[in-house]
Amino acid sequence: MYAIVDIETTGHSSKITEISIFIFDGKKIIDEYSTLVNPECIIPPFITNLTGISNAMVGGAPKFYEIAKKIQKITEDCIFVAHNVNFDYNIINQEFKDLGFEFKRKKLCTVRLSRKLIPGLKSYSLGALCSSQNIVIKDRHRAKGDAEATTILFEKLLKLDSSLITINSFLNPKSRQATLPPLLPKEIIDNLSEKTGVYYFKNSNNEIIYIGKANNIKQRVISHFYDKAKKEVTMCLEIANITFEETGSELVALLLESSEIKKHFPKFNRAQRRTQEVIGLFSYEDRNGVLHLAYNRLKLVSNPLLKFYNLTECRTFLEKLCETFGLCPKYCHLQTNVTTCFHYQIKKCKGICKDEETAKNYNKRVLKAIESIKYKSENFVIKETGRTKKETAYILVLNGIYKGFGYANSNVDPKNVDDYNSIITSRKDTNDVKQILNNYLKNNTDTIYTLKKEQLVENTFDLFAS
Repeated sequence: MYAIVDIETTGHSSKITEISIFIFDGKKIIDEYSTLVNPECIIPPFITNLTGISNAMVGGAPKFYEIAKKIQKITEDCIFVAHNVNFDYNIINQEFKDLGFEFKRKKLCTVRLSRKLIPGLKSYSLGALCSSQNIVIKDRHRAKGDAEATTILFEKLLKLDSSLITINSFLNPKSRQATLPPLLPKEIIDNLSEKTGVYYFKNSNNEIIYIGKANNIKQRVISHFYDKAKKEVTMCLEIANITFEETGSELVALLLESSEIKKHFPKFNRAQRRTQEVIGLFSYEDRNGVLHLAYNRLKLVSNPLLKFYNLTECRTFLEKLCETFGLCPKYCHLQTNVTTCFHYQIKKCKGICKDEETAKNYNKRVLKAIESIKYKSENFVIKETGRTKKETAYILVLNGIYKGFGYANSNVDPKNVDDYNSIITSRKDTNDVKQILNNYLKNNTDTIYTLKKEQLVENTFDLFAS
């Protein structure tokens, strides 16, 4: 028995506004339940424009808790079938979880079945499939109309798979078919690397929509499909292809991921999509000999200690630095127009702003804070694991600036900057890269090699000029 389901929702908040369920025995519909649902929140205008379901229409409709028992009973002992099944199933499952109950059914996706049984179509949306199979959708973007069309489509798919070989293979828990994104062929997952590297999620237009790094690419990719967060579910509905690049080293994977995100601007990578740093952190000594940490627009700072994408990020970083090294917020320009900082009152400042601490003692802590955000050496190379046993990865930093990474055969022995320059691919130095390298440098010493003066030959400085 199959429960063929379609729901309409409020969109971003993913609350159900309408549900329709057709109970199908493989030959005919034996039961049906359809109703509007009061989502107990506002339906956005663009959703009303799409579905025709307004706030007034659902005002007198039952709330989900009032129909939950009916849904539980009518779908009992049925296989849950839907177009993009994970979307409908996960939302219904969440509604039950919110009530403190479990909703568990075997799942079948008509998108994935159609891709297998009706190959070669440009689109597997419900509208496109119904058009190709001469199925009339009586009321598009309404739950009953879409559920009825899905039922007719599913009946056709059953006839194409009369021996149920495909359907039974999809229902096999080991096949993962029910958890895979609807547009993604299973073969792509099967062929993913299990090594360290960077992976790319692409949509049906071959546009990169997400970039991630992993120590085990296949394992990390599959974990996205089990994540029930709304962002993950939405993203998975768009994934039609996955490519990857092995890096050998986790550090190189982090560096490549950061670089690629800033190159491609994937819609689902929000954290590192920023590219233009606008705030610079710097230090100066005032007439009383006190060292200040301050910030300004980047174009007004000649040699910034660090660059930031916005003022909030800069101030948050400074606040942590203040706390870690016991600095005065007044002299870090976090508290202005005050004679004594607030931290002094709560005994977190030792009193430089109250003339109770000498500039010499205070400046020692400021210098330690500055040292903590700078590389210990201005010129160094990191040697890391390559993509094969016969390969070494090299990461180059010159004059405190990250230059890039590359690979060379393990029997190659670079002697100077020219040699490293022939190995690496140039990459942009950013604040994200500095954080990645600083975190690495704190915990690794045996892979870092300081470049000596004689290795910094003159003819390389122009090659590596920023």
